[in-house]
Amino acid sequence: MKILVTAKRVPDPEQKVKVKDGMVDLSGVSYVINPFDEYAVEAALRLNEKGAAGGKAERFGEVVILSIGPEKAAVKEMRAALAMGADRAVHVVANDDDLDSEIVARIVAKVYEQEQPDLLLMGKQAVDGDSNQAAQLVAGYLGMPQACFASQIETEADAKWLRTYREVDGGIEVKKVPLPAVVTVDLRIVSPDAVRNGQTDPGHKYEDGPRFASLKGIMKAKKKPVDKKTPADLGVELNKRVVYHGYEAPAERAGGIKVKDVAELLDKLHNEAKVI
Repeated sequence: MKILVTAKRVPDPEQKVKVKDGMVDLSGVSYVINPFDEYAVEAALRLNEKGAAGGKAERFGEVVILSIGPEKAAVKEMRAALAMGADRAVHVVANDDDLDSEIVARIVAKVYEQEQPDLLLMGKQAVDGDSNQAAQLVAGYLGMPQACFASQIETEADAKWLRTYREVDGGIEVKKVPLPAVVTVDLRIVSPDAVRNGQTDPGHKYEDGPRFASLKGIMKAKKKPVDKKTPADLGVELNKRVVYHGYEAPAERAGGIKVKDVAELLDKLHNEAKVI
């Protein structure tokens, strides 16, 4: 199976970002792969390998990374995905300030048309913008079936379809989609037995979470091919539909108050807070 996986660079969510002069201050922040995209990379690798407990997994198929970002700034995160085990990458060079979800979706759709993978796998959202739009737009532009927020994925050895599991309020929603398709993944996709590909022993369990890149993988990643493109090469114009004019932090919450008894509490909830 050939799988195209997106890998966006985002500010490290472990770092505290401040608002300065009405804009998000990104000076001094470190960048990492969007965590949900990292989960998608792990899911793609599991779909394309015969897992072996305590031994080397047998690889089949191809995993291609797609990263959209600045000339040099996105390279580290893209190489990190290659070090995990992906085979090669496509880097569409563009400044973050020139992009919105619609432009990203257009670019991803064009790269999909060129690569013609069996599956487009994406994180359910990016943790910086949290828009949760790109994958759905891509599926619409390409006229392809989609399944979003997958917590589990199953396929057979012939890989002609996927069965995805999505957590909903009432339990688990199951969808069976034919390939090619667009699928986004949620955080539980990196659970030990969340991905079944019809070739790995059903009793095999992976380590919980995405795999760490080995030193050997890091060295190999430096030599793996990266195909550089621009939006213009793909016929995509950078006409943003969404423009952010400013940000402001939410108002600080007022401190709580003490009441002497339940009667006073009910009175304040009814007459002051007006919630009952």
